[in-house]
Amino acid sequence: MAGFRFDILFNAGPLLLEGLGATVIVSLTSFCLAILIGTAVGIARAESTRARRLLGPYVEVFRGTPLLIQLFFIYYGLPSIGVTMNNYVAGIVGLGLNGGAYISEIVRGALYSVEKGQQDAAAALGLSWYQAMVHVILPQTMRVALPPLVSSFSSLLKDSSLVSVLAITELTRVSQLIYTRTFRAFEVYLAVGALYFGMIYSVLLVSQYIERQFKIAGRYGR
Repeated sequence: MAGFRFDILFNAGPLLLEGLGATVIVSLTSFCLAILIGTAVGIARAESTRARRLLGPYVEVFRGTPLLIQLFFIYYGLPSIGVTMNNYVAGIVGLGLNGGAYISEIVRGALYSVEKGQQDAAAALGLSWYQAMVHVILPQTMRVALPPLVSSFSSLLKDSSLVSVLAITELTRVSQLIYTRTFRAFEVYLAVGALYFGMIYSVLLVSQYIERQFKIAGRYGR
């Protein structure tokens, strides 16, 4: 049995870095979209019974079906009714909609954790609903929502590997291409796994730093 081939990784380094960059871009863009969708849907469902009924099917469908099927439907199914996207847009939209469904429940639960009196006090001070939400309610929900939001981003980062089925040249797709050229699965997938772990561990470190800042700000009443 041949030993570990470092030259495989050295030669594949530029391609792996290219795939890593694509993974980061797709993941960050998708997560920003998921945050926008999830925050809007979460607030709407927390504030309105009608919105809860109208938006409930979106949340349940995207949480109750496999992400892979959603990606296939968006990229291959929607063109049947005239909605066409390139593979990158389809991948980002699919990840964003899927992540938004989960984030909406995180936001809704975090909003319920804030006492009703907070909004009443804001109204008594003359703040509009929008001002109260932005300046009073949402800052408090962030402390509750941050840990599960970080977990959601980590999950989305790992789920981004599924967009390789749309021929997006991200990290997983690159690993498949390198393997077909070298037939060295051990080295290739070990390196790719290490890169994914490094990204997710970096997210964890950033999350811990932000949580510490929240605790310091709360301790000094800022």
